[in-house]
Amino acid sequence: MIETENLTKKFGEITAVEGLTLRVEEGEVFGFLGPNGAGKTTTVRMLTCLISKTSGEATIGDHEIGRSSDQQKIRKIIGLLPESVGLYDDLSAYKNLDYYGRLYECNEGQRKERIEHFLKMLGLWDKRNLAAGTFSKGMKQKLAIARALIHDPQILFLDEPTANLDPESSKTVRDFILELKKEKRTIFINTHNLGEAQKICDRIGILKTRLVAVGATKELLESFWGRRTVIELAQVTDAIIVAVKRLTTREVVADGNRLVVDVSDPVDENPAIVDAIVAAGGRVQFVTEVLPSLEDVYLRLVRE
Repeated sequence: MIETENLTKKFGEITAVEGLTLRVEEGEVFGFLGPNGAGKTTTVRMLTCLISKTSGEATIGDHEIGRSSDQQKIRKIIGLLPESVGLYDDLSAYKNLDYYGRLYECNEGQRKERIEHFLKMLGLWDKRNLAAGTFSKGMKQKLAIARALIHDPQILFLDEPTANLDPESSKTVRDFILELKKEKRTIFINTHNLGEAQKICDRIGILKTRLVAVGATKELLESFWGRRTVIELAQVTDAIIVAVKRLTTREVVADGNRLVVDVSDPVDENPAIVDAIVAAGGRVQFVTEVLPSLEDVYLRLVRE
């Protein structure tokens, strides 16, 4: 549905995005992570035909980015929540959405049905007749999400969809995105919220001008962090450390009265590790697994 090959964007001597090769499947929720200035927004602006690419290729559906005859076709099948929401402050929430529905040539029945549907889902229906300029930042953000969907696009680009939202509103938007996922829409999300990405995204890409890593969350955690068993002991002795190291070529670290052991299969390896500790005179109190977060992996990759 979305595919890029060596997609690059330069601004003078500065390379904002370099050699991006990526594929996002139809119906997938894809999360794009990276520090400020990593090129996430620039990538979305290229894919939504707001700026031109410097080199490389990109397609949205069967349409090619950069081909003049395809630009309007692409805009008809995508929805965009940009960094800056850009609403008409003097118009009511309802009239903002109705205006954009008219721009996309939605008929009156479609506009009425979709406006009511999305405003109710996002908790704004009771505010539909209020001027958008009176809305809080979070309410404007939700209204802009509804605007991105008014023409029923197949592909949705969301740039920081929960920015400026309180926890309750953030959950409303997350649940809303998951509902859209059930409709088999393709959703491309730029976000700094790693916990959010872990909850709602099928796959995640980490960008730092270049694509650093891409995959399902579980794949990234296992590939770039691995699995670790923590054994709490009454006391860690040299004999215990030696006994455990005989079982593995992986790292074994003593931390106070704890042993942290890198493992590939805890279910298979943990019993042997415990047996070796007991045989060396150790008294095992607890055995647990260290579960890294997406934040742990993200920070390691970005810093490296």
